[in-house]
Amino acid sequence: MKIAIASGKGGTGKTTLSTNLSFYLSEKHDVVLADLDVEEPNSKLFIEAEVFHKEDKYKMIPSWIEDKCTLCGICHDVCNYNAIIQLGTMILVFPELCHSCYACSELCPTAALPMIKQKMGELIHFKNGNLSLIESRLDIGQEQAVPLIAQTIDYVDKNFKEETIKIFDSPPGTSCPVIEATKGADFIILVTEPTPFGLNDLKLAVDTVKELKKNFGVVINRYGVGNDDVITYCNNEKIPILAKIPNSRKIAELYSIGNIIYDKVPEMKDELEKIEIFISNLKTGGEK
Repeated sequence: MKIAIASGKGGTGKTTLSTNLSFYLSEKHDVVLADLDVEEPNSKLFIEAEVFHKEDKYKMIPSWIEDKCTLCGICHDVCNYNAIIQLGTMILVFPELCHSCYACSELCPTAALPMIKQKMGELIHFKNGNLSLIESRLDIGQEQAVPLIAQTIDYVDKNFKEETIKIFDSPPGTSCPVIEATKGADFIILVTEPTPFGLNDLKLAVDTVKELKKNFGVVINRYGVGNDDVITYCNNEKIPILAKIPNSRKIAELYSIGNIIYDKVPEMKDELEKIEIFISNLKTGGEK
């Protein structure tokens, strides 16, 4: 089962939930946690594990061969992302804008735009008992997170058995990287906080996952601050509230020094158990 953990904004507690839920479930199951926030992955801060595999990741971009080019303009016309511009007798390629769709290269009548590899980041596979952590990190200066997220998910699909529980720590927000990280998930957990900002961004995230036609539920982090508007909204929209992680100084202290929380805070473990039961019911068809 693929479980994506997302939110409408940063700082709500996605990584807190992702790392603790992964460790908790790994006590009984094989689990892989993929950190898909590739612009700034931080799950490894909370997980002590050995490097199992490491590889560079590449995207394909066109390279202009002037001697072969007839300046027909097809490449300029077919690029939807303005990654190729014909300027007089020159063809300019902007790698940062290229989406590796191959249209310019495939449609070039003189093969003047072969696709070449460009490094965009790296993937590291860590292991700790039943838990694997896949961390992908975008190189500085790279503009697009989506290709690296897609390749990371592909690595997970190819290297882990179907019965392995797959947890995706998604990027924040509701933009293209989040869509890529969640579109293949079986269930999405939206993390929010009981504040006006939390409610506003939760609504954006809910609209997004509804467009994707995904099953989803909500986890309220720092429960006890703010007000009950998030609960009222979820009840009115018939959105299941899976867990309420308490607003706790001890949790904050443990998080600040990079510790796993659930094995030191019984209230946290109780909330993770509720999520586990809900997910188990989904797998067996007991709850929709």
